[in-house]
Amino acid sequence: MLKFAARSDVGKVRSKNDDSAYVGRYLAVVADGMGGHVGGDVASASTVLDLVHLDVPDTPDAETVLPDEIQAANLVLNELVNANPKLSGMGTTVTAMLLTGNVLQFAHIGDSRAYRLKNGVFEQVSHDHTFVQRLVDEGRLRPEEAEMHPHKNVLLRVLGDSDASPELDINQYPVEAGERWMLCSDGLNAVVPDSITERIMRGTASLEETANDLVETTLAHGSPDNVTIVVFEVVEADPETDLPPESDADSAAEPAPDTGQLTIAAEGGLEAGAALIRHEMSKRPHLLVGAAQLATETGKIPVVTQRSGEKRAAAILTHKGPGTPTDPTEDFEQSESRPRRWLVPTFLALMALILAAVCIWGYLWTQTQYFVGNHDGKVAIFKGVSQDLGPLKLSHVDAVTDIPLDALPEYTRQRIQSSLPARDLAHAQMIVNELTVTVKQNCPVVVPEHPGSPAALTPLPSYCQEIRP
Repeated sequence: MLKFAARSDVGKVRSKNDDSAYVGRYLAVVADGMGGHVGGDVASASTVLDLVHLDVPDTPDAETVLPDEIQAANLVLNELVNANPKLSGMGTTVTAMLLTGNVLQFAHIGDSRAYRLKNGVFEQVSHDHTFVQRLVDEGRLRPEEAEMHPHKNVLLRVLGDSDASPELDINQYPVEAGERWMLCSDGLNAVVPDSITERIMRGTASLEETANDLVETTLAHGSPDNVTIVVFEVVEADPETDLPPESDADSAAEPAPDTGQLTIAAEGGLEAGAALIRHEMSKRPHLLVGAAQLATETGKIPVVTQRSGEKRAAAILTHKGPGTPTDPTEDFEQSESRPRRWLVPTFLALMALILAAVCIWGYLWTQTQYFVGNHDGKVAIFKGVSQDLGPLKLSHVDAVTDIPLDALPEYTRQRIQSSLPARDLAHAQMIVNELTVTVKQNCPVVVPEHPGSPAALTPLPSYCQEIRP
């Protein structure tokens, strides 16, 4: 089983802790929530609390139960968003380990990390699902450059309402007594190099000292983000220590829920739901830190209720259950949002007006343009542009000349058929004059004949008689 320690801190900059973590005899979970003002703590706490029932010695379907339960927790997040649109866009990373026999089942998504110290070797076993890590994996970025990349925190995979079936990294690690593991949110590795983390992991005598030193080192480096540390060591199982000492259990245990409490919790009662979670966890040694701890203590954010028998009766507790006192700041946010319902239709109407104005201006501009093209087999000057916009014609004939296309050289004829753009009307007339000169070079030489002779009676084409502007 696992011997453990954990600590979470809001950090030097953030005003709210969006991290959550749980660790017990057989389960360790770290979740780093995201989603702004209201979503991050909800996502991480809901996910962690939905996994605590796995902290038992014997788990059926050992190789699949952890990823299956994480997928189920993801569905809970989707339901939370459906129940409360203010939570839209929230998400969370998850790095979880479940001890089944002598194997640690591993499931991971996001950029929280898992490190192992075994047989003198310290290594990271998780893989960051970030944009920068993908660039490193593809050889497009060096690891040392990744640390300074402006998009190093862009996540490619998380739990949340954006994906109904997120892709998890899954693995199994055979364990031996004495090896140490550390799970952390990215608040640690964002400011503390792995070399310092390794030194602390190797040099501290107790797990509590390890967790405290890692958090304090992070705070000393500025800690712009929340930081959460879970440290555990694999030890030989002792049945006598599998339950809390009687003195601790008697003082900490919540009363067993009755039918009435279960019903109230299922209907959204915050206090009842929090009491069920506390009762579930009080039956076993554990540490709960961060937003998940706040959820069970105060009921201020959604949590998932306990399992009833073999089938989980998941009831989602929203921010305000029946009879819950209203938060004045929340009422202020809601009252501010009601008048803003006109913003969307106003914005759409404004965009439609701008689009109409652009279209009108574009059409008027086309009517200031000219080009030389083909009209019924003759060279003509057109006003507008040669392209059409669907059924809308963007040009019309301004003047038709007497120059047939057949009288022009092949190359010139193709250019006319494709249209020759002109800067203005004068330029278009100049192009026509040049074409007239070109075609006139092919006119026959006429020798003056007596009036009435056959040659004199044959009329010449008009373009051979004069050069017309």
